[in-house]
Amino acid sequence: MSEIEPVATATADGTLTDGAPLRMSLTESDIRRLEAFAAPMRAWTSPVFHGLDNIPADGPVLLVGNHNFLGIDTPVLWPELARTRGRLLRGLAENVLITVPGVRHLLQSIGCVRGNRENCRTLLEEGEMVLVFPGGGREAVRRKGEKYVLKWEGRTGFARMAIETGAPIVPLAMIGADDVYDIIFDGDDLAMRPVRMLVQALGMRGNLTPPLVRGLGRTLLPKPERFYYAAGTPIETTPWADAPDLDKAAEDLQAVVRKALEEELRFLFAERERDRGRTLWGRVRGSIGL
Repeated sequence: MSEIEPVATATADGTLTDGAPLRMSLTESDIRRLEAFAAPMRAWTSPVFHGLDNIPADGPVLLVGNHNFLGIDTPVLWPELARTRGRLLRGLAENVLITVPGVRHLLQSIGCVRGNRENCRTLLEEGEMVLVFPGGGREAVRRKGEKYVLKWEGRTGFARMAIETGAPIVPLAMIGADDVYDIIFDGDDLAMRPVRMLVQALGMRGNLTPPLVRGLGRTLLPKPERFYYAAGTPIETTPWADAPDLDKAAEDLQAVVRKALEEELRFLFAERERDRGRTLWGRVRGSIGL
């Protein structure tokens, strides 16, 4: 998922710029398909959700989250929100993902669109529930020592879109995914130079070079860390609507949202400290009454 890119051109009929459908249904079969897609990760991570009733059941809303390691925790959100809120989540995806034909088809089939301001504005004006990660790809491609660090410097596009459309913002914190892998070499390491050159040759920014990681044991299987999610109290954006300087208003709102999200992250860290079921072994012990 992506911070909202500033430049885009709407299609002639005012729909989405990447050809993604503007409106999508959410039938029982759709929800079952989403559940099947997320089932392996859900079974492995046994997720816990807090505060999802803070997300409005209808009307426009912008969910603003922290982007964890490669976004591997986001697929679990789709069926959970479909079941609990009766809504399809519309994600704003990185441009590089939308340019890959097979990946684009998969992302668009579950409601994702190219992450630009035009698409975000259009979806919010249509009353959709939109998910954005202001830190974008750089926040998801972690470096050593960057677990759960928000990389939001200069990222105010989401706040501007919320102000312009009057959509409330719900901070959405997620933890667990940054702990499933150990980073051996990150994208800035000299050993990763060949990979970085390949990334740049493919037209991507060098700072999106993925790290070399190790999961469970010496494998790439992710550690069975529990995933935790928390949706905070909605932040109404109408107080900023009449600001004389919209750029300054977006900066102020971004700071408010960042503080609220950091509070939700602290709440989840405290919850995890008290949870015996954080690890797979702890969950197994709990299931047999130990």
